[in-house]
Amino acid sequence: MANRTNATDVKVIFETDLPDATVTAFITTANHIVTDQLAASISDSDLLEQIEKWLAAHLASTHDQRIQRQDFGDSAVTFQGKTGLGLDATQYGQQVKLLDTTGKLARLGQGRVTAGMIDPL
Repeated sequence: MANRTNATDVKVIFETDLPDATVTAFITTANHIVTDQLAASISDSDLLEQIEKWLAAHLASTHDQRIQRQDFGDSAVTFQGKTGLGLDATQYGQQVKLLDTTGKLARLGQGRVTAGMIDPL
């Protein structure tokens, strides 16, 4: 399937110096995930496009992390924001979780290990 978004749109929400070709590679990965996991459950093509854009930004930001620095006189602090694991690792992934009303993307990779086997949630 053709990508729903493009490098220009992703760069609107994710400030980066990555070349368009690199951003497009992340978009293609996001497209495969969104198509595989959500296309059958979400009929709104605009919503799927938004999820794909934010997921691509999430994937790209793991490659090109932007850290913000604030100076306070003689002191400074560096932060990226409150993050965790999976989609919670970036502000873009957190937005994906908000947009994905099915919750499927948030559950990816969260299977339980039982007696040495993976048990999906």
